[in-house]
Amino acid sequence: MTARAEIAAAQRVVVKVGSSSLTTLPGGLDETRLRALVDVLGALRAAGRQVVLVSSGAIAAGLAPLGLGGRPRDLATAQAAASVGQLRLVQTYADAFAAHDVTVGQVLLTADDLTRRGHYRNAQQTIERLLSLGVLPIVNENDTVATEEIRFGDNDRLAALVAHVALADALLLLSDVDGVYDGDPRTGPAALVDTVRGPADLAAVTLGSASRNGVGTGGMATKVEAAFIASAAGVPVVVTSTPQAADALAGERVGTLFAPTGRRPSARQFWLRYASRPRGRVLLDEGAVRAVRERHASLLAAGVTGVTGEFLADDPVELVGPDGEVVARGLVAYDARELPALLGRKTGDLDPEYRREVVHRDEMVLVGRTTRG
Repeated sequence: MTARAEIAAAQRVVVKVGSSSLTTLPGGLDETRLRALVDVLGALRAAGRQVVLVSSGAIAAGLAPLGLGGRPRDLATAQAAASVGQLRLVQTYADAFAAHDVTVGQVLLTADDLTRRGHYRNAQQTIERLLSLGVLPIVNENDTVATEEIRFGDNDRLAALVAHVALADALLLLSDVDGVYDGDPRTGPAALVDTVRGPADLAAVTLGSASRNGVGTGGMATKVEAAFIASAAGVPVVVTSTPQAADALAGERVGTLFAPTGRRPSARQFWLRYASRPRGRVLLDEGAVRAVRERHASLLAAGVTGVTGEFLADDPVELVGPDGEVVARGLVAYDARELPALLGRKTGDLDPEYRREVVHRDEMVLVGRTTRG
């Protein structure tokens, strides 16, 4: 089965739509465009398929009611706009989906909710229960409370994480652009990239940053990054414009397809690679690098040369080779203050309470040159 056929057959789909597809700078929320998308997703539900919608637009929807002429530059005003706009956005969705006899539920997440392992599991359970109850979850970043330090930065990456959290069969990233082009179609000839099977396919492509209507925060670069995260985890992705959503979900040749390049990892492996926030670094000698990278062995104290950061046992850390390259991420078995006394020592020479691995191989995921991290 081709990747586009997999999307057409997908029983559970995550659809992400950006602010540029739902709002306009002068008028805020564009209900006509929102309802057009809802009609597509309502038809998908009527066909027996499950949908998780990741929707931007809260801040943009709050601009007009607050009399703001553009996206706020300061965090406090942006959060105020999100507070006003999120209510209007979800209520508009609820009314539109009601016409299709679909009940919606709101799921607001911060990056902290997915970087903490317990919160990640809770998000997974909540979305799964909503779907089992026949509810269509509408996910957005919780802009009202998220600080700069714990923001996703854009909902494209959030959508890629949600696709894994929700065990989705496909991901659709929608915006006001038809797909990934090999140049800027606004400034000269450019061809749409039909299929991407890995980073090498886009090595010569310059990706745009901001959406041109001034209400979004993402761009094609963030969509490509998100698409690589999802496709590396075995999820086919299409990047296209919102008016082409129905065709994309039907497996038609629209937009840019990111074919799956890897198998679906366990929830723990995926979380470690893409959602965890490392609390420090453990420095490895060359022998430990080879053992971890080539044999996927556990990290022992004998191969550790140093420690940076302040972390506690069971916190995620980066494992770093002598050249400064991150080799892996893992859950460390010791507090940072315990490790200096153990550096370079053989397991048999340690006191019994310190003879466990520094990072067990089952609590580790490789990154760096062997995989796309």
